[in-house]
Amino acid sequence: MTSSKEPFPTCITTGDKYGPAMLITDQTEADEYFERCVAHNMSFGQDRQEAEHINRVNLGYWAGYYSSETRARVEKLFRCSHPIFGAIAEVGVPTPEEAFQAGIARGNAK
Repeated sequence: MTSSKEPFPTCITTGDKYGPAMLITDQTEADEYFERCVAHNMSFGQDRQEAEHINRVNLGYWAGYYSSETRARVEKLFRCSHPIFGAIAEVGVPTPEEAFQAGIARGNAK
């Protein structure tokens, strides 16, 4: 893992890129971390708007693997939401049945 101020390496796993964000509790630190994420995507030719969108979707999705408390904090700090379930502050935590049905619907949509 890189220090909090260094650019991400060109080749980085999703876990290495978004995992540290799950531990952030400070807005300034979140803003700085988000800028690093965006800069990483832009280094591959994405424009800023696309890079911000992709990173918000990815952060929201990745936070879904953590506790509801972590997910809510990450969504607030990074102004993102889970791309399938929406923002936990607005729609709450999905029930196991809702999560299962969302998976079925997503699978059938392919």
